[in-house]
Amino acid sequence: MTLRTFLLGACSALAFAGMASAETLTIATVNNGDMIRMQKLTDDFKAKNPGIDLEWVTLEENVLRQKVTTDIATKGGQYDVLTIGTYEVPIWAKQDWLLPLDNLGANYDVDDLLPAIRSGLTVDGKLYAAPFYGESSMVMYRKDLFDAAGLKMPDAPTWDFVADAARKITNKDKEIYGICLRGKAGWGENMAFLTAMSNSFGARWFDEKWKPQFDQPEWKDTLDFYVKLMKDAGPPGASSNGFNENLALFQTGKCGMWIDATVAASFVADPKQSQVADKVGFALAPDKGLGKRGNWLWAWGLAIPAGTQKAEAAEKFVAWATSKEYSNLVAEKEGWLNAPPGTRKSLYANADYQKAASFAKMTLDSINSADPSKPTVKPVPYVGVQFVAIPEFQGIGTAVGQQFSAALAGQLSVDQALQSAQQLATREMTKAGYIK
Repeated sequence: MTLRTFLLGACSALAFAGMASAETLTIATVNNGDMIRMQKLTDDFKAKNPGIDLEWVTLEENVLRQKVTTDIATKGGQYDVLTIGTYEVPIWAKQDWLLPLDNLGANYDVDDLLPAIRSGLTVDGKLYAAPFYGESSMVMYRKDLFDAAGLKMPDAPTWDFVADAARKITNKDKEIYGICLRGKAGWGENMAFLTAMSNSFGARWFDEKWKPQFDQPEWKDTLDFYVKLMKDAGPPGASSNGFNENLALFQTGKCGMWIDATVAASFVADPKQSQVADKVGFALAPDKGLGKRGNWLWAWGLAIPAGTQKAEAAEKFVAWATSKEYSNLVAEKEGWLNAPPGTRKSLYANADYQKAASFAKMTLDSINSADPSKPTVKPVPYVGVQFVAIPEFQGIGTAVGQQFSAALAGQLSVDQALQSAQQLATREMTKAGYIK
């Protein structure tokens, strides 16, 4: 055998060994803009981790939740990295369905994570999901429409001001709707918005004995206000609109106001994506004067299911996607405006980010003001601002969301929707043993 033949054979063997040892991570994620951007930037991860390939499963929010929940509950093992939120993490960690993130690397700096966001992803002192972005909710509005109507948005508006302004700036002939709000059914879709809104109206999901409260006047006030406002000043087909649908409406100039996730601020303020980027203002989520604003607290985090066979590679990916270096990569490629918000103290101390993101302080104030341990005006037995942190909430919340979406569509009256919500929530909470 010649030396050349030997060397060629050795190189081929090494190449084959490299191929054989390559791992493919299957990552389940939501079809939101920041996650789509992450997929486009993963060449950076692959360059640093040549033995790891990535396969993406990108799904609409409700579908993602359903598939990921089914897979992890049945130990299906379909995914190596999951995109899950503040609701799932504590519940799933206690079921031993997730692996703790103990080895994110020496440079990761867990202490740089915002305390409000970190605490929601931590169980018994261990981090079980790393936040990709964090959010509260705020008002995004068109300054030009407000100026034309002789209106000035306060930094901290009331619901009555918002409703009055929405009706005044609506021009249905020109397809300009005063307000866009979530209507698509789902515990994390319309019920995220409506639960946060109801908190500010003095409503609550359950009293201290876990009895559902949809038969109380505070919920009636909330749903009446919402349905009437959307009928007067909302877009057609609003009962089918979630985050992405309303984002598209706002970016194309069809919404005067949009109350939704603070993460949307960079998308509506980016001239590459938004036709109204130079006309957008921001305000805190509204209140009713009862001491609670209608803002929520959420983080989309990356977690590793206990059933994966590729935990080490998965943790490398999670560390890359949620690191300070990833924020710098986004800033380099897309500008500081588009850095994933709401997770790190260092981002909000960054002068370049503050300069690019006029909404930075409003976002941070909104995140810091949400209190999952005291989400409502009256006492409650649960934790969670726009959700109730019990396993049963996923099913109950979506079922109630379907009733409220039907009320928005005009298929049910407000009273009928509330009565159905009360009945189904009572039935499920009794079956689960909360109501004795």
